[in-house]
Amino acid sequence: MADLAPDLEAADLTGAAGDLGAAEDAHSPYGTLGRPADPPLRRDPLTRAHALLAAHPVFDGHNALPWALRLHHGDDLTPGHYYDLEYGEPAVSTDIPRLQQGRVGAQFWSVQVPTALSGDHAISATLEQIDFVHQLVRAYPEALRLAMTADDVTECRNRGRIACLLGSAGGQIIDSSLGALRALHTLGVRSMLLTPDRNTPWADAAADTPCAGGLTAFGEEVVREMNRLGMLIDLSYASTDTMRHTMAITKAPVFVNRSAARNLTNHRHNVPDDVLAQLPRNGGICMVTFAPQRVAGPVGHATIEDVADHLDHVRNVAGAQHVGLGGGFDTDPADGRPQGLEDVSGYPRLIAELISRNWSFSDLAGLTWGNALRAMRGAEFAAREARHRRGPSTATIDRLDRADRRDRMTKLHWAWT
Repeated sequence: MADLAPDLEAADLTGAAGDLGAAEDAHSPYGTLGRPADPPLRRDPLTRAHALLAAHPVFDGHNALPWALRLHHGDDLTPGHYYDLEYGEPAVSTDIPRLQQGRVGAQFWSVQVPTALSGDHAISATLEQIDFVHQLVRAYPEALRLAMTADDVTECRNRGRIACLLGSAGGQIIDSSLGALRALHTLGVRSMLLTPDRNTPWADAAADTPCAGGLTAFGEEVVREMNRLGMLIDLSYASTDTMRHTMAITKAPVFVNRSAARNLTNHRHNVPDDVLAQLPRNGGICMVTFAPQRVAGPVGHATIEDVADHLDHVRNVAGAQHVGLGGGFDTDPADGRPQGLEDVSGYPRLIAELISRNWSFSDLAGLTWGNALRAMRGAEFAAREARHRRGPSTATIDRLDRADRRDRMTKLHWAWT
C-alpha cells in the first residue's frame, strides 16, 4: 500500500518540499468552494514540529525496553502481571501513551543482552528478548504491530500502528556461527551489532584491545552473509578500524546506531568524520543518541541543544539523507538525560529546536522517517542482488581464520627473509 503521506524520496524527486514555513504558505487561504478556510496554525516551532511529525513520524533506531523491564520486574514479562504499557509505566522511559505523544511511528527494540553473558546463556537470553517483543505486539494490537520489511513499516504507519522491529542483537550471541545468524534472521531480527562493548572473536570493539585490526576473514564473511540476508549491520560499539573495514566491503547500507559525532565529543563510541563522510557512498545512516556522555562528555549536564549540535554536525559532514535518531531510551538512567528528552515523549521538542535552527522540511522529514526507511530498502535490495550470486555461507571461523593467520605468518616470514 502506498504511503498516505508523501515520503521524503517523493518530495525530493518533485522538488516540492521547501522549509516548513513555505510548506504552510503554499496552501490557499480559501477552500475549494471559495469559502474561507480554517485559520492557519500558529507558527511557533513546537506546533510546526507536531504538524511535521503527524506526516513523518519518528523512526527510532534503539530502545532497550525489553531488558529494562526484565531488570525492574524479573523474568515474568507477561503483560499485565507487573507492568502496564497501555496506561503508563513509571518504572521505565517508554510506554504506549508516551510513544504516541512523542509521535513515534517505528521502533527498533534492542534484543541485546549484557556482554557478561556468552555461549548458551547469551543465546537463551536473546531468545527470551525476542519472545518478549512478540508478547508485547500480541498484548497491545491496537497500538503495536510487528514489522519485518520496509513495506511492513509503511503499512503499520498507514494503519495507525507503531511498527516494531527486532534489533540490534549483539554479535557475541551467534557464537561465531553463520547458521545461528540465519536463525536470528528467521526469527525476525533485522539488525545486529558486529561487536558489543567487547571484542568478538572476529571483530574489534572500540572499548577493547584490538586483536583483528578490524575484521578477521570470518568477520568479512559475517558481513557478506548479513548483506545476503538483508540484515542491517550496526557499527555501534565497533572500533574505528572495524567501521572502516566494514564500509570497505559491505554492499548494503550500514546503521551507526546510538552514536554521535566524535569531532564534537571525543567518546570512543562516537563516529569520526572520515567514517561519516563515507556514508553517502554507502547509503548508510548515523542515528544520533541522546546519551549525555556521548553528546556532552563525561562532565556537565546534556541539553537538547547538545543533541541538536550533533545532528547539525552529522548533517553537515554526511549529508541530510544520512542522519537519523537513535535515542537509546531505557538504556541509561533517565535522570541523566537531556532536559526535555527524559523519555520518548520528548521528540517534538527536539524537532522544534531544529526548526529554530532553520532545518528544511525535507531534511526534517528525512531525519525522522525517510532516511531510516530508505536504508532499510537499500539493505533489502542488496539482499536480493546477493542471493542471485551466492547461497547461504557454510564457512566456519576455524577454517577461515586459521587460513588467514597462516597466510599472514607466511607473508611475515618472507618479509623478514
